Amino acid sequence: MTTVYFIRHAEPNYDNHDDVLRELSPKGLQSSKELVNFFAGTQIDAFYSSPYLRAVDTIKPLADSRGQTIHLIPDFRERKITNHWIEDFTGFTEKQWTDFNYHLPGGESLSMVQERNIRVLETLLEAHPDQTILIGTHGTALSTIINYYKPDFQLADFHRIKHIFPWIVQFEFQGSTCSSIDEIH
Repeated sequence: MTTVYFIRHAEPNYDNHDDVLRELSPKGLQSSKELVNFFAGTQIDAFYSSPYLRAVDTIKPLADSRGQTIHLIPDFRERKITNHWIEDFTGFTEKQWTDFNYHLPGGESLSMVQERNIRVLETLLEAHPDQTILIGTHGTALSTIINYYKPDFQLADFHRIKHIFPWIVQFEFQGSTCSSIDEIH
């Protein structure tokens, strides 16, 4: 059995509109440090992350506490919405969850995000049989992964988790088959 912990980043600084370089808020930095104690009794064999700063910085104290390197995987990044900041994020999100192929010019659909996340996850499952890995990620990216294995995870579920920072979800796999998904924090 392979265990995968996905950690949706801690609270970001929303005043920074640069999706790649958006840092954690002071509260987010504190939450990232608390993950060291949260996972104190858990063996973790490898750390991976989206290259976005808030995802890396969320798991960095935990990886550092174990002398582990965080391997950056660009395909675990958050979805690209468009080439500029949008004000009606809720309306946009509803359109995307209603139509997984909907996207703005220059942006990604949820099906595109899901496809690249699942592809790289399957590669990691092959590389880490019967191990435990931890992946720093994002709310929408993680939601599309859950939806892939559990199609009844939909817009209402996304709305329920969109303000949970960090959000930790544990997946269990037998080979590439997902046997369970549990929200643990």
